[in-house]
Amino acid sequence: MRWALVKVCLAVTAMVVVAFAVPLGIVVAEMARDRAFSDAERQAATIGPTLSITTDRTELETAVLATEPGVAGRMAVHVPAVGEPDGEPLEIGTRRAAPEDLETVRNSGRASISEVRGGFTLLQPTALGPDDIAVVEVFVPQDEVSKGVGTAWLVLAGVAVALIVGSVAVADRLGVRMVEPARRLAGAAHDLGEGRLGTRVAEEGPTELRSAAAAFNSMADQVIQLLANERELAADLSHRLRTPLTVLRLNAASLGESTAAEQTRAAVRQLEHEVDIIIRTAREQRPQTQGLNGGPGAGCDLSEVIRERMSFWSALAEDEGREVSLAGVDRTVRIPVARPELVAVLDALLGNVFRHTPEGAAFAVDVHHSDDAVIVLVSDAGGGIADPAAALARGGVGRDGAPGAGSAVGSTGLGLDIVRRAAESTGGDVRIGRSVLGGTEVSVRIGLDGHRRERGRRGHRVGRSRGRRGAARENTVPRLLRGKTPNL
Repeated sequence: MRWALVKVCLAVTAMVVVAFAVPLGIVVAEMARDRAFSDAERQAATIGPTLSITTDRTELETAVLATEPGVAGRMAVHVPAVGEPDGEPLEIGTRRAAPEDLETVRNSGRASISEVRGGFTLLQPTALGPDDIAVVEVFVPQDEVSKGVGTAWLVLAGVAVALIVGSVAVADRLGVRMVEPARRLAGAAHDLGEGRLGTRVAEEGPTELRSAAAAFNSMADQVIQLLANERELAADLSHRLRTPLTVLRLNAASLGESTAAEQTRAAVRQLEHEVDIIIRTAREQRPQTQGLNGGPGAGCDLSEVIRERMSFWSALAEDEGREVSLAGVDRTVRIPVARPELVAVLDALLGNVFRHTPEGAAFAVDVHHSDDAVIVLVSDAGGGIADPAAALARGGVGRDGAPGAGSAVGSTGLGLDIVRRAAESTGGDVRIGRSVLGGTEVSVRIGLDGHRRERGRRGHRVGRSRGRRGAARENTVPRLLRGKTPNL
């Protein structure tokens, strides 16, 4: 592209130079010729008054020598025989014109220019009488005709070369401005194709290339966003496998001591390990994605989902001797979070209680309502969290000081991150503090985002109660939990 632009500018400039320089050079040559012959006519006209007065040789010679061409020997006067028919014609100076040219001028009475050896002669007729015409001859050398033409042509040639060189230089610079952004764009596309997703292009150069660079950067951002969404989905789906894995683990624990039972438990442990690997891999370099509310119009009944998940987990709480308290879920509360995402949030919070608190530690779930938000409090009677800020950060410590993501105890740290992202997608937040039970209290504030919720009577505190065995059986959760559940 760069050399093509240079060639185009070179051709266009050359045509312009030829179109203007050649005619201008011809005009300069004509002007020099006209100047030389105009000067010769002026010199020849100075002899006219003398011829009209006298034809005496001595006086005519004096008049001729008084002119510049006469001194240089380039002027001659041809006077025909006057008075007597047999008189001799008078010639002063050196004749260079042919006799027939002189006769032609006498007969026509008009000046003419004849080409002779070494230049040109100007023949100027001057009337001496009714029938007698003298001719003044002025010789114009070739050098006088072309005087200054060579210099003018050299100047024109220099200007033409300067114009061509300048146009080539400008075209080259313009080509660089066009080619370099295009080359950077091509290189960035190559890098992006090789997997370097952080590649971006500076929006420089012509308008079209700036638009192409902006479109490329937007496309790269979309690619990263799509990949991030895929990783997020893989991590979330893998994390949701923790709950059925808990069931498998409990079922395996009820098989007793046999070779098949041990193989089953080993397979469950291996499956848990593989799920942990999937979650950690999906989390690597995963940027923050948009909200989890499933798009406009997605939502669910918070109270219904909490009652369902508490029924699920109450069987495990009964097996471990935990007291459970539930309040504020007797009214319908529509929130802008999809049901699967809310289930994942509750499973993550309640799973952390079972994992990071000792058996027998009580916990409670309270729901508080306001006009613009709903607050879900999950409290336990465990040992609390030493560093809440680190626990909320991905890769920070877990509940009761347990390590967070990437720790040696198998915790991925994704549970609280799922909770935080779900809350932030509605304009809410997550806070960790000290509960009235003596342990940790996780406060999840979910913004209603303009969704209308049904008004009902204010929720009441549910007394401490045991979970039902029937509910446990309906949810296929065995009553054989003896170890701690995985982190959800």
